[in-house]
Amino acid sequence: MDNYFKNSIDHIMAEIARIELKLSIKAISLNHSAEFAKKDKFQSFYISQEEAEAIIGVGKHQNKNESSQSQEPEIIHISNSLKQLENEIHIKKEESLSRGITLRLNTLEQLFGLSSFEIDTLLVCLLPEIDIKYQRLYAYLQDNVTQISPTVNLVLELLCKSFSEMLISRHNFSTESSLFQYHLVHLNGNNSSIPTPMIGNSLQIDSRILHYLLETDQVDSCLLSFAQILQPKLKMDEVILSDTTKQLLNILVRQSAKPPICHLYGENGSGRKSVAEAICTELGIPIFFIDLNKMLFSKTNLEQLIPLILREGMLQNAALYLNGYDLLIADENENKLQSDFLLSGLKKYPQWVFIASNKEWRPKENWKERSFVAIEIPLPPYLLRRQLWEKYWDKNILIDGDIDFNDLAGKFRLTGGQIRNAITNARNLALLHKSENRAVTIQDISLLCRNESRELLHDMARKIQPKYCWQDIILPPDLLEQLQEIYNYVKYYYKVYSDWGFEKKLSLGKGLNVLFSGPSGTGKTMAAEIVAHELQLDLYKIDLSTIVSKYIGETEKNLNRIFKEGQASNAILFFDEADAIFGKRSEVKDAHDRYANIEIAYLLQKMEEYDGMVVLATNFRKNIDDAFSRRMHFTLDFPVPDELDRKRIWLNIFPGNAPLDKDIDFDFLARQFQITGGNIKNIALGAAFLAAQNGNLINMKNIIRATKREYQKMGKLCTEDDFADYLEIVK
Repeated sequence: MDNYFKNSIDHIMAEIARIELKLSIKAISLNHSAEFAKKDKFQSFYISQEEAEAIIGVGKHQNKNESSQSQEPEIIHISNSLKQLENEIHIKKEESLSRGITLRLNTLEQLFGLSSFEIDTLLVCLLPEIDIKYQRLYAYLQDNVTQISPTVNLVLELLCKSFSEMLISRHNFSTESSLFQYHLVHLNGNNSSIPTPMIGNSLQIDSRILHYLLETDQVDSCLLSFAQILQPKLKMDEVILSDTTKQLLNILVRQSAKPPICHLYGENGSGRKSVAEAICTELGIPIFFIDLNKMLFSKTNLEQLIPLILREGMLQNAALYLNGYDLLIADENENKLQSDFLLSGLKKYPQWVFIASNKEWRPKENWKERSFVAIEIPLPPYLLRRQLWEKYWDKNILIDGDIDFNDLAGKFRLTGGQIRNAITNARNLALLHKSENRAVTIQDISLLCRNESRELLHDMARKIQPKYCWQDIILPPDLLEQLQEIYNYVKYYYKVYSDWGFEKKLSLGKGLNVLFSGPSGTGKTMAAEIVAHELQLDLYKIDLSTIVSKYIGETEKNLNRIFKEGQASNAILFFDEADAIFGKRSEVKDAHDRYANIEIAYLLQKMEEYDGMVVLATNFRKNIDDAFSRRMHFTLDFPVPDELDRKRIWLNIFPGNAPLDKDIDFDFLARQFQITGGNIKNIALGAAFLAAQNGNLINMKNIIRATKREYQKMGKLCTEDDFADYLEIVK
């Protein structure tokens, strides 16, 4: 006979045999009247002593020479057998544990700090769940055919030797005991309107604990909608992080005597989950992933779920990963009490705990129970983004041209998760194009990257779809050269700042701020569109009406949100009519002036902190505060076009499919009408509609009539000096 348990089930069967001996003693001790036993016609309504003895095998422990009528010797004999079995179980248990064999009942004892009384209570509750015969036995022992589950009173009578011991042991059934704190067993009433004494309530083992003891490891069904077990595979050297962060994580893993609570904060997709996975790979433990967003929107009360979450994590010997903790730590949040309740449970959790959020958070009080470590997982800088592109790129993707990882890493400030998503989408797009015999283009990749950017500006800005290119804009050579320099500034930004080390010399002011000034219609918006189109970046035109607020502090909040979300969206921010908000500061004469100046000072601060591209456009440069002008990397003054440029605009404004009359005098139009490109665009469009209405070509008559309408909008008179021989058309 083996002197150890081969597995957990063997151990549980031995413990069940031990409980059966206790039940035998209880059954024999009962003294039912003979008259009650003889009422055969009511046999279906009661359990006879003979049936009870048959269930537990009373008599099999009795010597053959011993009189079956003598109960006292049999109780003594069973008690001796019980002591012998307890000793055998103890020896086998110790040997099994020394061999590294997992005994789940013992694991429960260690995890939840259960006493021997609590372990026996679990076993008593386990019996009717594994064999229905014990239900009839419990009904007999409790003299109630409907009472098929053990009551508190039955457990106390089975496990206690005296009435005083029963009174002392009642604390094991309080809400503070481990049995009920972790929901290992449940206390059920009798569904009666009459209050039931505590000892009369029945006990039932929790279904998850039952399955655990029977070696089933599926996550509790109550948690499946928002929780899952992850088996980590990612190694620490595979995680792309800065050397400083990696060094801190390695120290944390190797030198933590007691598993800490580790707060990982950073933007979604920055790699918080990957960091936790790498740590758990090193430790050789799984991750119990909890989606707090889904959990909070479930119908179950959080205070009921938290003990189940902690219990499941302990049963799985897993690190806890609480994703989306921002929902619980928001100021004045209705979940604050639930957050405090959760934290009190986390302090006692024996394994690693990872709290993941976007914002940094620290507990208000020092924790004596365990250490708390906050680690920022920032958005990957340029060099790490380039490594991420190179690491995750699928070489099987058929692409038209050479992919430039430097360019992608420079233009799109994506997280590691977003880069992986963009590559996955590129792979799917390549499979789609393969059936059409087409390759993925660089423009396709850029579009996928823009789609991965978090476009959160829609309620404060209008997204412009850039359509213009270099050939569409007519500017003086010097101005066009400056636009090219702006384009190259963004294109080679990270080569200068990162590869050449300029970012080490600058803490602020690393973004690109551009001021476009000039009369309306001179091409300021078109120039911004061209830069965005050529760089393949999104362009957002900021709606000033959504920013400026009469309430103190609201304007600053709106500005902060714009710059923060603009950074996340990898977008160019375009402030049209910028003098409305970037205007000159004034002398403080009243409170309104004071707060207006605070807004401007705050805007100056945000522009210095912003790493992206900001374009300010104004018709009146002199109205822009000098402090903004000094912070501009480029200042472009868009003039009213001269005659030569006006002719180029006229020749370029009509699409190739437009039906133009060959007799249009473009020299006359450029010479006579000293207007901007915006005015010329309006005239060309108006002439096209007049031609369509009259069913003829776009001719000089249509253009002159359209010019008259444009002059009227501008408040100008149609004079002979301007219209010359065509004056009769506009009379």
